[in-house]
Amino acid sequence: MGLFWRVIALARPYRWQFLGATVLALVLAVLAPVRPMLIRITVDDYILPADDGLIGPLLHMTILLIALLLLESFMRYSFIFLTNWLGQTVIRNLRVKVFEHIVNLRLRFFDRTPIGTSTTRTINDVETINDIFSQGIITIVADLLTIIAIIGVMLYQNWQLTLVSLSVFPLLIVATWFFKEGVKKTYHNVRNALARMNAFLQEHISGMKVVQIFGAEEREFGKFRKINEQYRKANIKAIWYYSIFFPVVEILTAAAVGLVVWYGANQAIRELSSIGTLIAFFMYLNMLFRPVRMLADKFNVLQMGLVAADRVFRILDKKDSPPNEGTVCKERLRGDIRFEHVWFSYDDENYVLRDINFEMKQGETLAIVGATGSGKSSTISVLNRFYDIQKGHIYIDDIEQREYELHNLRSHIGLVLQDVFLFSGTIFENITLRNRNMSREEVIEAAKLCGIHDFIMRLPGNYDFNVQERGGTLSMGQRQLIAFVRTLVYNPSILVLDEATSSIDRESEELIQHAIETLVSNRTSIIIAHRLSTIRHANKILVYDKGRIVEQGSHEALYALGGHYRKLHDMQFKTEISRI
Repeated sequence: MGLFWRVIALARPYRWQFLGATVLALVLAVLAPVRPMLIRITVDDYILPADDGLIGPLLHMTILLIALLLLESFMRYSFIFLTNWLGQTVIRNLRVKVFEHIVNLRLRFFDRTPIGTSTTRTINDVETINDIFSQGIITIVADLLTIIAIIGVMLYQNWQLTLVSLSVFPLLIVATWFFKEGVKKTYHNVRNALARMNAFLQEHISGMKVVQIFGAEEREFGKFRKINEQYRKANIKAIWYYSIFFPVVEILTAAAVGLVVWYGANQAIRELSSIGTLIAFFMYLNMLFRPVRMLADKFNVLQMGLVAADRVFRILDKKDSPPNEGTVCKERLRGDIRFEHVWFSYDDENYVLRDINFEMKQGETLAIVGATGSGKSSTISVLNRFYDIQKGHIYIDDIEQREYELHNLRSHIGLVLQDVFLFSGTIFENITLRNRNMSREEVIEAAKLCGIHDFIMRLPGNYDFNVQERGGTLSMGQRQLIAFVRTLVYNPSILVLDEATSSIDRESEELIQHAIETLVSNRTSIIIAHRLSTIRHANKILVYDKGRIVEQGSHEALYALGGHYRKLHDMQFKTEISRI
């Protein structure tokens, strides 16, 4: 019930629409038995007497029935439209809220959660919550009120005939209960199977190039076929329950009608009841069994909506966003950075950074080198507060990192990653990230600074060239250069290059090297280097090994030391010579 009221609370901004739909449900329930009552009166008072003088009143009753039908139809339309409008409006707001929450979660959440699962929660599960409003709570209330109103009128008109016709009701309730419980379990399996399928498709479509490179199409197709079969079986099980339940309801409905015919005819013969009442009871039963039959399905819709809501709320309840309690906001940073005894672990147990200490002043260039997994990229991640450290302190301009407002801090740090992600859209949109405050002139100036303006101008549409999803129409080097421009156009105080030149050709590397040499002169720069030849100009080089700084100094000093750095340098130099 706590979960149920939390879902209902989502409609609080639209309480008048919710109240309006509830009022319509009440009015429709009251109107439901009116037409059969009017038909009973019409048959008994204006048709069976067979009097020519009753033609006028009969016409009036017909007009009244038509007017009532039109009124009921209009109110039914208003009810359906209002409940669906309410559901769609609520889930629109909820979907925005979920997405806003997800984009502010720590990267740890995305490390542990498949993308397809997050997509299912944001789209499929949120859409299922819509059914709570469009087909769930309000329509259930409407159906229950209709059932109560019809039974009340039936008892008032002929309580003996009512009890006889409803004698099959206990069987219907038992059948409905078994159906509801069975379908609830199968729907739960359907949702889980769908989440697995979405996760599988998201991952494999994104990595289709790897699948094809290694000729794994058949093997991966076999995995998908198994997941798809599980999804099919879950749906078939739900269909099986429906295929059993609906015929049972039809049989019970026919039995109720048969009882009305048998008992009602006997009453009519003995003049204890009228023909009009008998006809009205046929209509009452039809109006009664239809909502009862659908109630079971709607209860399952409501339950599945609550299951989906539980999953969505579990994401919203994740307090996994980095605490943003800092108040310091600066228009510009000097760029002084100091790490003091920094320890960091992704799982709070196995430390990937161990007692890291270094300091750099404004305008200096720091290079970090080391073997894969030595902690180089983790250093950048904690600098940006993508992850929080467990021990130690990080100071920026002599202010503890946590004292900065999070978004203000990140706005001063420009980061270029090795794996560049471009969104579907134009080159201009990918550079500005649709920032309306960014002018085309600023973008062109940054592109010229990086030396790729001429390359962009050669593309069809130049800065309006559509790069497609993930930049699929551009080479790795071109995507890297665009990412570099994207970072520079925001004019960060601190520039971070995370192996940004490791995946590009020599010509592109020379362009970036030219831009780097131009820019590092007036901003603090940290370079995680794969090619040691690109960092000789650095003021200081840190050599990482197993999460620790084992050497630090200039290129000449480290090379002369003959330790880890020299081994890395000589090994890479020999590799490049062998390639030549």
